[in-house]
Amino acid sequence: MASLFGHGLVGFTLTKIASAKASKVLLFLAIVSAILPDLDVVTFGKIPYTHPFGHRGFTHSIVFALIWATILAFIFTKAKRILFFAVIFLSTISHGVLDALTTGGKGVGFFIPFNNARFFFPWQVIKVSPIGISKFFTNRGVQVILSELKYIGIPCLIVLIVLYFKRKITKV
Repeated sequence: MASLFGHGLVGFTLTKIASAKASKVLLFLAIVSAILPDLDVVTFGKIPYTHPFGHRGFTHSIVFALIWATILAFIFTKAKRILFFAVIFLSTISHGVLDALTTGGKGVGFFIPFNNARFFFPWQVIKVSPIGISKFFTNRGVQVILSELKYIGIPCLIVLIVLYFKRKITKV
């Protein structure tokens, strides 16, 4: 998996793409939604990794993202519900997308519950993050952060800078 930092940054960036004046609630929920699928780590040792409810299983699926985004859109907004839904959906599904770009694990179950197959993208460029805080502050953790800066941080920063100047120019 990518780290919580990388996942959260994508949720932040997606919110800013959707609206320069996005509510703090949407911003917070987008970041949480980008991280949320990793709650399945509580299944380690209890449910086999490749089980539909194992790690990178149902919580990383398109169906989960649809359900989660629908629930939040109806609970937290009445105005601009489609925009809210889209940001939450994309933030949630971005988690699986990033994980499918990592160098470890057994793939992502994008199509669970319809198909239990696990997938990686052909470009596995993000170093897989160690699980556990103590393991993160090691040489491997530094490698993960550098990898995420290159493949997540810099692209997000470029998008945010371009948006900033685009919005600044259109105000004039």
